[in-house]
Amino acid sequence: MQLTIDSFVAGPQGEMDWMQWNWDEALKDYVEQITDPVDCILLGRKLAEGFIPHWTSVAANPDDPEFSAGKKFTETQKVIFTKSLDRSVWDNSILAKGELADEVSKLKSQAGKDMIVYGGSQFVSALIKENLIDEYHLFINPAAIGNGMTIFAGLEQKRDLKLAHARSFDCGVVVLCYEPDKV
Repeated sequence: MQLTIDSFVAGPQGEMDWMQWNWDEALKDYVEQITDPVDCILLGRKLAEGFIPHWTSVAANPDDPEFSAGKKFTETQKVIFTKSLDRSVWDNSILAKGELADEVSKLKSQAGKDMIVYGGSQFVSALIKENLIDEYHLFINPAAIGNGMTIFAGLEQKRDLKLAHARSFDCGVVVLCYEPDKV
């Protein structure tokens, strides 16, 4: 999840102009390492509406510098969590329309590799609230915006995490990887 140093995922109106996209090769390699073992992508409906068409377009152009990421994201099974859609309009995707915790638990119990979540603040907040995230990769961007949307707003009780690793990159992004502290 991309965050500002003051822990916002977007500005008050959803602004994301603070995100750092001049990633160095080491950061691109890091992302490739965490996405390589993934065979299922979880998306909230709102993000899916931009995410899937964007990566489909990238994957259709072998000259695009992000072509390999586009192929990975289009070829990987996607589960879109929605209450409003009746059918998926995207290739290689299915809808999850039940209760969030039940749907994610069902997915976790199936055979397969890792799952990864790409979502907006509301979807990720709901996953955090239900304690459904096994590993957090927080991409801290070198910007502060003062107020905005956060992924931790829905917590009803303290959530203890332990640092698995931290790594800084030349482009200014710092990745903090946390796991739930099961103590």
